[in-house]
Formats: sequence, C-alpha cells, structure tokens
Amino acid sequence: MHVSLTEKLEDYVRQKVASGLYNNASEVIREALRLKIAAEESDEARLQRLRDAIDIGWEQAERGEFAEYSLEKSLAKLRAEG
Repeated sequence: MHVSLTEKLEDYVRQKVASGLYNNASEVIREALRLKIAAEESDEARLQRLRDAIDIGWEQAERGEFAEYSLEKSLAKLRAEG
C-alpha cells in the first residue's frame, strides 16, 4: 500500500519519529489510524445515546408526560430577577 501525505503531514510524521516516540513512519501512521477509529467509535456511541434519549422524550410526550415551556416567559422572568 502506498499513501501520499501533504508536506505538512510528512513533516509531522518525521518529527514524531525524530522525537524517539516512534521507530518509524509506519508506527506513527498506525497510531494515528487507531486514534481516528477510536474517535469515530466514541462519536457513534455518543450519537446513539442522544438518539436513545430523544426516543425516551418522544415516548414521554406521547404519553402526555411533559411540561409546557415558553422561552419568552423564561427570559422575561430572568430579566425581572436580574
């Protein structure tokens, strides 16, 4: 496999290898890919938790378990208090 990098990314990889943290460029790239995969999995998990919470909210609303809310009234109350 051949991968092309921008000059900026090549410099970054070279710096990491030169720092002694990695033995070669392949190690830097593998670590970067592992971190990217972990971030995507974390993003997907957060998104799923949000979807689950929204579903719960919709179910509660359908059962009539909600409170009326007015942004205008809340802002007016804050202005009156402060």
